[in-house]
Amino acid sequence: MAYTQAVGVSKGALWTGRVLSGLIIAFLAFDAVLKLVKPVPVVEAFNHLGLPMTEANTIGVLLGLSTLLYAIPQTSILGAILLTGYLGGAVQTHLRVGDPLASHELFPVYMGVVLWLALYLREPRLKALVPFRK
Repeated sequence: MAYTQAVGVSKGALWTGRVLSGLIIAFLAFDAVLKLVKPVPVVEAFNHLGLPMTEANTIGVLLGLSTLLYAIPQTSILGAILLTGYLGGAVQTHLRVGDPLASHELFPVYMGVVLWLALYLREPRLKALVPFRK
């Protein structure tokens, strides 16, 4: 704890970051599992997006591994970088099929913003790398 206080992570920021990270991790882990299980809504979504169902396992595993890396404190920054790439691909996929902007195309952007905000609030290494001045 002394290390986090030395670089300016308050208890409130730390716990806010942990809670937000937990929500992001739960959502993305659930999404990864759904891609592996392939219930009807996932099959319909893949068809709508023009993605072959043969890629669902690959996408689910990549999402799951990236989420796991994000969840582990020692690899959380690498996980965030990988998830940012994954979410960017989701934006492009929704743009390509003309899905609604606010609810579909920008949803991965919202997730990415919360993902990085949560990490910034709980990760002293990131705060040291990207200091915001008052």
